[in-house]
Amino acid sequence: MSSSPEIPTSTLRLPWKHRLMLRLGTIATNTFCRSDFTINRWLTGILDRRTPPSSIPIDGISSSDLLIDPSRNLWVRIFTPIDDVQSLPVIFYYHGGGFAFSYADSSLYHTTAHQFAKQLRAVVISVNYRLAPEFRFPCQYDDGFDALKFIDEIDDGTLPASADLGRSFILGESAGGNLGHHVAVRASEYAFKKLKLIGFIATQPFFGAEERTESEIRLCNQAPLRLRLSDWFWKAFLPVGSDRDHAAANVFGPNGRDISGVERFPATVVLVGGFDLLQDGQRRYYEGLKRMGKEVKMVELPNAIHGFFCFPDLPEYSSMIQEMRDFIAAQWQNCNKEGLVV
Repeated sequence: MSSSPEIPTSTLRLPWKHRLMLRLGTIATNTFCRSDFTINRWLTGILDRRTPPSSIPIDGISSSDLLIDPSRNLWVRIFTPIDDVQSLPVIFYYHGGGFAFSYADSSLYHTTAHQFAKQLRAVVISVNYRLAPEFRFPCQYDDGFDALKFIDEIDDGTLPASADLGRSFILGESAGGNLGHHVAVRASEYAFKKLKLIGFIATQPFFGAEERTESEIRLCNQAPLRLRLSDWFWKAFLPVGSDRDHAAANVFGPNGRDISGVERFPATVVLVGGFDLLQDGQRRYYEGLKRMGKEVKMVELPNAIHGFFCFPDLPEYSSMIQEMRDFIAAQWQNCNKEGLVV
């Protein structure tokens, strides 16, 4: 854990095949994103491969879809470990993509959620939320929170019997980490029937501000998230006419909310990559939570690029999984001590 910036002094160590994938991804994204802040959805529809759910377990994990609201295409994909464990934590997963790309059934995020269910031994509920720029702030936050409410109100046995809503977590990466913060604030002030949010895992969360940070300047051209693309995402997501000091982006900035009085905001771990241009904003988020009296830990992964979770063969991926395991176990133990979960 660290609370001070670690500026990398070495060259990024990344296998050539991953560098090639990043290069191709950059070319594709530049093609998708138009200068008028719209997206070529026809092209993304061709290149964004989808994976169907499988009731037949694959590597010990089954998956199924649950429709919440067809009018806004709000649904979740539930990943369930198939074993004899009677009680498993529930993880609400919000994928990345700058609020503008990908779905819960996109192959990349299907695989990611599947691996989280397998590696973390948890029921993972991946939320399919609306995308910008067709749907701007606060649509994504509304969808993310409404998914929690819907799951909390289910009484018909739709959820797997092993799902213990009394120990629920939010896990979000990049834009999903931003979404996760705002959902966690709402959830902390809502009276759920069964769901108890006991932890928030923010993996390279996407925060911003008008004032440029040192890491944004130094890593402005580091793939896959270059500064120009980061700015594009904010323009496509925030209300028209807003800047990056909007409370959605700069959560503890001049227009942000003081959450020191939000007593049930969950314990949080923030994962920061040393080659991610967003790292200074993530450290600022960590410091903001500390300043407001929240339980928070920061984990530095010095050689991690933005979106390193896409490459399970990297050592940073294994480090991330271990940190997540430790965090989930610690929060579960705390709940037992406090008598919150039977």
